[in-house]
Amino acid sequence: MCLILLAWRAHTGYPLIFAGNRDEAYDRPAAAPDFWSDAPDIFGGRDLEKGGTWLGLARSGRIAAVTNYRERPAAPDASRSRGELTARFLRGTEEPRGYLEQVARSGADYRAFSLIVGDGEGLYYLSNRAPGQAAQELSGVHGLSNHLLDTPWPKITRGKARLGRLLGAGEAELTRELFEILLDRTPAPDAELPETGVGQQRERELSASFIPGEHYGTRASTVVLIDRLGEVLFIERAFGPRGVPLGITERRFSLERAVMAQPQSP
Repeated sequence: MCLILLAWRAHTGYPLIFAGNRDEAYDRPAAAPDFWSDAPDIFGGRDLEKGGTWLGLARSGRIAAVTNYRERPAAPDASRSRGELTARFLRGTEEPRGYLEQVARSGADYRAFSLIVGDGEGLYYLSNRAPGQAAQELSGVHGLSNHLLDTPWPKITRGKARLGRLLGAGEAELTRELFEILLDRTPAPDAELPETGVGQQRERELSASFIPGEHYGTRASTVVLIDRLGEVLFIERAFGPRGVPLGITERRFSLERAVMAQPQSP
């Protein structure tokens, strides 16, 4: 994924609120979100080229999402796929911090990434481009794109602010407003563009939350709400080149146990 906005333990009714855009080349084969035939307790999309996923949930309460980290010059191809990081966590039983400690030791095997994993009790972040590569426990509202967690790129600062205003909202308002954030095609002002080595025109094209490109762009916008009883609402809107809508996947299912995380004090 290339945009993640999340609230963890910040809403009284929904311990986890997740909104994300998957930006990818349109010709890379992928399967729509569903329960996996080879792991029936895991729900998410599937990269058909490498077999991993950009976002997935398990009925046990495990969740994992990964974003690329934009850097120039690009690192050479690594021996392992970043989508493996999420899939392996979802299939496993290790607690999140311990899993990320293992990942940190093998971080050089992967191209640059940021990884978020959780198990219903805690949510953690790691990047193999962060100093020290230590797992960071999360709480509250966060944003992630193609850099480190909460890097103040315009779409991150705007998205976090808008998400923060929704922490008292119900399901209908949350889903409506989160998709409005994800589908925003407004580029950042030139004065606020980051410098990641791709040139100003490309920075401008990539600065919007939703990227309606011709060969590369936002292929899926996803909202996930998990309430305190462990009930999951997963809604994903799929898109083709130039942002043409392709369909919507909406599923509700139950986790094996309630998510008892309490909201943090302001």
